[in-house]
Amino acid sequence: MATSTPLWEPSAERIEAAPLTAFAAKAEARAGRGFSSYAELHRWSVAEPEAFWDLVWDFCGVVGDKGEVVLADGDRMPGAGFFPEARLNYAENLLATSGPGTAMVFRGEDKVERRLSWNELHALVSRLQQLFSSLGVREGDRIAAMMPNMPETIAAMLAATSLGAVWSSCSPDFGEQGVLDRFGQIEPVVFIAPDGYWYNGKAIEVADKVAAVSAKLSSVKKVLIVDYLGTSGDVADSIGKAVSLNDAIEPFAIKEVTFKRLPFSHPLFILFSSGTTGIPKCIVHSAGGTLIQHVKEHRLHAGLVQGDRFFYFTTCGWMMWNWLVTGLATGATLLLYDGSPFYPSGNVLFDYADAEKMTYFGTSAKFIDSVRKADLEPIKSHDLGSVRTISSTGSPLSPEDFRFVYEGIKRDVHLASISGGTDIVSCFVLGVPTEPVWEGEIQGPGLGMAVDVWDDDGKPIRREKGELVCTRPFPAMPIGFWNDPEGKKYHGAYFERFDNVWCHGDFAEWTGHGGIIIHGRSDATLNPGGVRIGTAEIYNQVEQMPEILEALAIGQDFDNDVRVVLFVRLAPGIALDEALEKRIRTKIRTGASPRHVPARIVAVTDIPRTKSGKITELAVRDIVHGRSVKNKEALANPEALELFRDLPQLAS
Repeated sequence: MATSTPLWEPSAERIEAAPLTAFAAKAEARAGRGFSSYAELHRWSVAEPEAFWDLVWDFCGVVGDKGEVVLADGDRMPGAGFFPEARLNYAENLLATSGPGTAMVFRGEDKVERRLSWNELHALVSRLQQLFSSLGVREGDRIAAMMPNMPETIAAMLAATSLGAVWSSCSPDFGEQGVLDRFGQIEPVVFIAPDGYWYNGKAIEVADKVAAVSAKLSSVKKVLIVDYLGTSGDVADSIGKAVSLNDAIEPFAIKEVTFKRLPFSHPLFILFSSGTTGIPKCIVHSAGGTLIQHVKEHRLHAGLVQGDRFFYFTTCGWMMWNWLVTGLATGATLLLYDGSPFYPSGNVLFDYADAEKMTYFGTSAKFIDSVRKADLEPIKSHDLGSVRTISSTGSPLSPEDFRFVYEGIKRDVHLASISGGTDIVSCFVLGVPTEPVWEGEIQGPGLGMAVDVWDDDGKPIRREKGELVCTRPFPAMPIGFWNDPEGKKYHGAYFERFDNVWCHGDFAEWTGHGGIIIHGRSDATLNPGGVRIGTAEIYNQVEQMPEILEALAIGQDFDNDVRVVLFVRLAPGIALDEALEKRIRTKIRTGASPRHVPARIVAVTDIPRTKSGKITELAVRDIVHGRSVKNKEALANPEALELFRDLPQLAS
């Protein structure tokens, strides 16, 4: 994996302009010593958490009353309390900017384009806040939205959180049971949904689903229908307790938004685990922890400054939506996109980047891989002069795709592969804009995050694969899980493996450059002959082959051992014959190791994935072993699971 030269190095001008550089100077003043490298700054941030997080609050301009204490019970995980005396409001921080400048640009494929100024955003939040108050929404109540990634969704979230209500969202492509599995647990008082949405150029109507869901959410007092297709009034008329959003806010005059300042640990968001192995866990995140972690990542790691044009391709069912919207706190303009990233062509997001002078282009590893395999070359077809950073997450970015970003998209760009999760609504490891980018490597651990890689005995290891852990508390740890009063589920999810240490469930490895490679989820790790293998190591090899569009690997229990089975989705016109199987095995053997070579290779026409686009190895493993998949509603294409049931190729 190691190469002799980096793919990219920041210029002296970039380093000087980076907010991280200014932050490091202030950190040096507080520490009373200099830092010769990012690694030294990171070590200080972990060793002196009170000084570090206090500086983050000040440097990032958090709005609120900080209090005197930065960290209480700092030796407890869980149990540590950050800023226990603080009072703040998340929405107040996101709406700190005002004026005629653009707060959001929204594109719904090629069907809808809208812009909201900061003043228009304030006005919409004001009317929504008054509406929610009139409906009796109180501090701690839940407001749930099954919504596209559009301005009304963000405005409703800001109005809810301005009052101290708790926000939860998913995307409108979820099935009825998938929505109920999530929102049914948290008992929302308001349910927000669209009249429909656009996908692949088609209008997708959701009235029947909204009616069915709202009828079963007995806690809901009012259903608000947001206009997207132009039919919100008709949809609202067909559903009990429903009203179109436009009609609901019409009586309220615009006035100044008020903000209820609450404790740092007050609940803000409820996010959900993928739910592919059972009913989704409801993960509760705090207002202060989410805010301070996000502004740290945005300002210091993403390099965002006021006026930047901030984009992440995401739905409202993925934590990257929550991460994206906090970008308002830096004064950045949010560039929102809803729909297929390949409609009407694979260039649509690059067209958007050029048209809106995008500075931060965030997407998934799968999107970058799909652009490469579609033989698109934005480096030739687009200017992309404004794009300072390209960010990738959702799954490990292969070395091949690291190279493609620089060869096929843009040469002078900071490629920030980032990794964290719904569990922390943020990142453990991510980009460092003042450091080089090395092929296949995430640049480093986040500031303030005591990230390490441990072996099965709980000992730190270097240049070997092991469990990604965080050994000290951090503000973005969840408050807990919903309906888990004694914290047993929460403790079992992260702290059972190693006492007082967060075990994240990623299979990871430190590199010689101080970076990190994520080899996939550790619960999907393969163990042939007792040797742990990350699935991403296999994908990195086979997905370089033009014959293979994508792959999925599992471990199959067989003959008192575990054997590697590789499923491949082939390019059009390609057949899995003996010659191709041989090329696949050779590619894996030479590019990874003989232990990675699959015992069986099976061609399939589709691969199941979650709503956020991640392939779901665990669900396939259950099907192959004859076990039921408990929550197919979590999948975007549950019908694909049947392709893996009772395969004769796996019987011997």
